Amino acid sequence: QVQLVESGGGLVQPGGSLRLSCAASGVIFSINDMAWYRQAPGKERKLVATITRGGSAAYGDSVKGRFTISRDNAWNRVYLQMNSLRPEDTAVYYCNADVASVNDGPNHSRAYWGKGTLVTVSS
Repeated sequence: QVQLVESGGGLVQPGGSLRLSCAASGVIFSINDMAWYRQAPGKERKLVATITRGGSAAYGDSVKGRFTISRDNAWNRVYLQMNSLRPEDTAVYYCNADVASVNDGPNHSRAYWGKGTLVTVSS
């Protein structure tokens, strides 16, 4: 069974930084795109950043220039470096990955989600 586990959330002051990590575990053949989403209280879940297996990244408009997504294919991990944090960045951050695993075979993939990590930006 594939699991995604996020870590690194917490309370930070405006202007501060945090680094989120997400580790994928299980019998995994390959991971295609990986991404971070976030969901603020009372709002829908939105895409923050995504990265291909080859390292090409894309960002939501609200985080461009402040957040950086990266990944380590050898360890099946994805990271989100968040700088210049603002109160409006407060949300639960979720890891998402398109994974080919023993559940479906090497040529089929499906999306998996982590349970989320809370980031609170407040003074």
